[in-house]
Amino acid sequence: MFIQGAGCEMNILYDEHLDGPLPDVNKAGLLKALQHAVPDLDLLWREEELKPYECDGLSAYRTTPMLVALPHRLDQVQTLLKLCHQQNVPVVARGAGTGLSGGALPLEKGLLLVMARFNKILHIDPAARTARVQPGVRNLAISQAAAPFGLYYAPDPSSQIACSIGGNVAENAGGVHCLKYGLTVHNLLNIEVLTIEGERLTLGCDALDSAGFDLLALFTGSEGLLGIITEVTVKLLPKPQVAKVLLASFDSVEKAGRAVADIIAAGIIPGGLEMMDNLAIRAAEDFIHAGYPVDAEAILLCELDGVEADVHDDCLRVREVMTAAGATEVRQARDEAERVRFWAGRKNAFPAIGRLSPDYYCMDGTIPRRELPGVLQGIARLGEEFGLRVANVFHAGDGNMHPLILFDANQPGELHRAEALGGKILELCVQVGGSITGEHGVGREKINQMCAQFNSAELSLFHAVKAAFDPQGLLNPGKNIPTLRRCAEFGAMHIHGGQLPFPELERF
Repeated sequence: MFIQGAGCEMNILYDEHLDGPLPDVNKAGLLKALQHAVPDLDLLWREEELKPYECDGLSAYRTTPMLVALPHRLDQVQTLLKLCHQQNVPVVARGAGTGLSGGALPLEKGLLLVMARFNKILHIDPAARTARVQPGVRNLAISQAAAPFGLYYAPDPSSQIACSIGGNVAENAGGVHCLKYGLTVHNLLNIEVLTIEGERLTLGCDALDSAGFDLLALFTGSEGLLGIITEVTVKLLPKPQVAKVLLASFDSVEKAGRAVADIIAAGIIPGGLEMMDNLAIRAAEDFIHAGYPVDAEAILLCELDGVEADVHDDCLRVREVMTAAGATEVRQARDEAERVRFWAGRKNAFPAIGRLSPDYYCMDGTIPRRELPGVLQGIARLGEEFGLRVANVFHAGDGNMHPLILFDANQPGELHRAEALGGKILELCVQVGGSITGEHGVGREKINQMCAQFNSAELSLFHAVKAAFDPQGLLNPGKNIPTLRRCAEFGAMHIHGGQLPFPELERF
């Protein structure tokens, strides 16, 4: 995610290199055909109407769509898709627009399909602990609707007040409690989707398992490349009897990183285990007044939930582990109000950082927990090398890191240095056995770094999977999966002393 001032433009290496030449769509002809086929479909085509849809949460990438469709019935979406398929028109799906990787970036010669009006909770089954909802329902709204039954939906991205469940499925969103309760994919039973031909498919089932290939898992996290989500059935969990939070202070980020591994090694699986470094601590405290120790080099927030007796015992064990790992102070939230404040500081870390710098770039990578101390040292070295400050916020328990690169786009060269530093951090994640994304997705932002993580055979397999669902490549083209040519160009740009950093690219 880039947060930056007006008028800034990014140096996007791959704008001209989509997966193939896009068709030259006639806007007037498509508009007329859609109005005839679906007379009651709301369509936007004027420049001033299209501008609000030119980007998602990654505001540095902007493209004005050719047309925007705002359906509210399933038959409208089916007819629209069939027509776009017949006329070879690219389609990009969009939910709430809170994505942070440019996944919902529209196309200049394509249609943007906005699913936000599908916002009804269709059915809650307290006995089965499930909720059947439309894709435009907000993440938090599911838990609010389930609350009278003593239930809730576990995945909780920081944007849960605004993000939609359809977008959560498309990106396989996580949140601060995914260590114990899993990502979106672990909390789904089935989804209803439409293919680019308008065919309805049900992936998964209402039982805990279904026959055949696990297409539900395949579709989750596919970022709009395989189909359009029209309905989602999620699992609900009973609210824990009690939840308590420990806040531990450390005089080095390396000690905090080691404490994370020690807690998991002790056989304790917290409901949430988050880490913030000093820059993030100070920003969050100034913004939220959560009670954070501003002199600490790092803090850990560890939430333990369950029945009273187990939580009490786990709190004592975690306190011992943190102290043994070098914590200078360990505090337990005195009451529910303080517990909420502790989490409010963490969940507002991103906007808080925005108060420190004119612009910032939020990265999203995942590493093995054992590599946390070393990667933090590596990020610090890279920050010094590029001359930019980096604030670190981690879903530390599952290794999902969010380095926030501070820069000023009004200063010549800083924007490009921030982009380059972000790429190096992602490559560092791959080098230690991690991934270039944990929950934000690849989208347009990280498509070059896909070349660092996967070789030509793996990328070819990804393209084959997409072709099985979308042979013409009309759904969200240019996102998520790079072409082999793009990877060869990416490798060529990274030659140092005649050596490619990723030897597998030499055979492209």
